[in-house]
Amino acid sequence: MPGLDELADGFNDGTLDTAVRWSGSCGDPDETAGRARVPCTTGFAGLKSASTYTLTGNGAALRLYAPTPDTATTSAASVLVLSSVGGTDAGFIVDPAQNAVGVYLREGYADGAAVFLTYSATDHAWLRIREDAGTLHWETSPDGTTWTTRRTAATPAWAADPDLAFLVEGHRDAGAADFIEVDYFNVPPGQTLALGTATVTETAQALGRAKTKALAAAAEADTAQALTATITRLDVTLTLSAPRTDWEVSAPW
Repeated sequence: MPGLDELADGFNDGTLDTAVRWSGSCGDPDETAGRARVPCTTGFAGLKSASTYTLTGNGAALRLYAPTPDTATTSAASVLVLSSVGGTDAGFIVDPAQNAVGVYLREGYADGAAVFLTYSATDHAWLRIREDAGTLHWETSPDGTTWTTRRTAATPAWAADPDLAFLVEGHRDAGAADFIEVDYFNVPPGQTLALGTATVTETAQALGRAKTKALAAAAEADTAQALTATITRLDVTLTLSAPRTDWEVSAPW
């Protein structure tokens, strides 16, 4: 069974790979200028992998560009490893509108031991969650090289399941529509991604992506292509109460 570390994408060819890597996506995420873009509107949109991975002994890292708060009370980017049980997951919820980052290990969409950080676009630019020898690690970085541990916890049993998925979801309660942007998914900064034959189980398609953008590059020449597929999902609810003390997001992924 593949680990999440086998899911990698440099988002550098202008077409989001919804056939293989991100086959669970909804809400029309796309790829442009060397990044994946997830709409952050009063609806819900998600960049989501297939449910074919395990978290044991591996993990996932990415560069996240959070949405602009505008007039929103909440304008959140949820970055989560999902189990097959709704609301049982682990990861980060980044919300610049509340100036907060929640570090979660949830059951039933709740985590009484959640850790809350004051959001910094610099310090929390990169996010990583990984499992090692019975311990989950949540880490952040300004550059994708030097990491700071923000939380550790005993690895939940579901981390070994073979049907986990990775999700980056966007939602805001008000304000102008915006995007969450994602780059360097399991690709170290400044390095080239060159994939041969796909190793994920749902395809035998050859992948020939390459990520060559320098971390400090100002612009890229890729052209975004809008997705035409339509994916239907159930209604979802987002609930925020006292700032950063009881923060829950609910979605039936």
